[in-house]
Amino acid sequence: MTFPFLSVLILLPLLAGVVLLLLPAGKRGLIRGIALGVALVTFAISVYLFAAYDKAAAGYQFVEHLQWVPTLGISYHLGVDGFSLPLELLAGIVVLCGVMVSWKVEDRPREFFAFIMFLASSVFGVFASLDLFVLFFFFELAVFPKYLMIVMWGSPKTKEYGGMKLTLYLFLGSVVALVGVLAIYFTSGLHTFDLLALEKAGFGLAVQKLWFPFIFIGFGVLGGLFPFHSWAPDGHVAAPTAVSMLLAGVEMKVGAFAALRAGLMLLPDGMRFWAPLVLILAMINVVYGAFIAMIQTDFKYVIGFSSVSHMGLVFIGFATLTPEGLTGAGLQMFSHGIMTALFFSVVGMVYDRAHTRNLSELGGLAKHMPLAMFGFVVGGLVSMGMPGFSGFVAEIPIYLGAWKTMPLVAIISAISIVVTAAYILLVVRRVFFGDTPEPIRAGLSDISAMDKIVVVGLSLLMILIGLIPSLLVPMIQGGVSNILSLVGGA
Repeated sequence: MTFPFLSVLILLPLLAGVVLLLLPAGKRGLIRGIALGVALVTFAISVYLFAAYDKAAAGYQFVEHLQWVPTLGISYHLGVDGFSLPLELLAGIVVLCGVMVSWKVEDRPREFFAFIMFLASSVFGVFASLDLFVLFFFFELAVFPKYLMIVMWGSPKTKEYGGMKLTLYLFLGSVVALVGVLAIYFTSGLHTFDLLALEKAGFGLAVQKLWFPFIFIGFGVLGGLFPFHSWAPDGHVAAPTAVSMLLAGVEMKVGAFAALRAGLMLLPDGMRFWAPLVLILAMINVVYGAFIAMIQTDFKYVIGFSSVSHMGLVFIGFATLTPEGLTGAGLQMFSHGIMTALFFSVVGMVYDRAHTRNLSELGGLAKHMPLAMFGFVVGGLVSMGMPGFSGFVAEIPIYLGAWKTMPLVAIISAISIVVTAAYILLVVRRVFFGDTPEPIRAGLSDISAMDKIVVVGLSLLMILIGLIPSLLVPMIQGGVSNILSLVGGA
């Protein structure tokens, strides 16, 4: 029997969260040390799995299969392929960075780091699940910690509203998705939740047309799909920095991945039927999100709406049902996850020192925190899709796929490129250049050593993927081949 790497990746943070809650609140050094240690271990495991994956063999690897509730057809079935493994690596990176930028949290650090561990367990579990019940179980595991972290450590003015709005939207999406999941289970006639078995169930066209929207849109709510996206900017803004990083960097990918895994891959003909509608909704995501981001006056809201815009590209990639579009979607999920984690970390660093996120009250911060400016500029170049950065190699295949499927979607969505460049350059000028306003000048200082490690690490990773996309592309293409074989387009 091979070593259960995926189980360790999922269960270690869960156990660590329980242990942290049992520790005395006064042992803050030990609490931080355990959280950082577990984050480092999960990061190391995700890197090992990424490096050890056999791209030539492709398919699902590191598989673990154990009967859980056999009378209901539920099994503890784990495995990763070329599409899901980069997302496990993304989660490992963002969780580690989230712990590092939260190092100086003084308000109930025991509960704070415990809830981060629970969130980590949830996202690792979703990306590795090969059983529909287990996938839904891990999907739901994150709802309660997200709500508590926002209302306990979030922005004083918006935390109750943002936390409640996020929770209600995600519960609504989950209920809709659950209806679709149960419909798949009962109409398959297989009496199993095993995803690999359900892929071969051969659902009729009428069944696929009916139940595809329930699953795809239900899970897509967490991915920020229009018009169910409005929880995202409010949730991101209300959340503390680490949770904003996890929400935008990983949790939105959880929603998109679950929509892909349970919607597109189980009901491919349903996706073919509904693809024009998904393309139009995602196009609105892209353009609307960019325009709304441009008129924001709150630094964090700019990034919140930018995130909605860029996730629209992921859904466009899915709906093209082409090798280019799906490969681009996989790259975009990874690139956008790193980019938004970096963006929200920099916003948190600025707010911790300036105590404001109002763009009109900021300025000249490049003199005080030059590395934070460097990180934001790199993230901005990725967001703008500049050549040499990960955003470019992700977006080009998506636009190629969209052009092959529905050219008008590609043309209209391309408007967002110009708008994104406008709001990114505007924010860089307002926040980092010009004179520093007197009210914030006294409290400004450079970012900490841990913050610098996060900024440099995330920035270099986006540059590396932009310059050497072959680090990700062959692996993702292996996963895309499996998806296309189910769709009938391989």
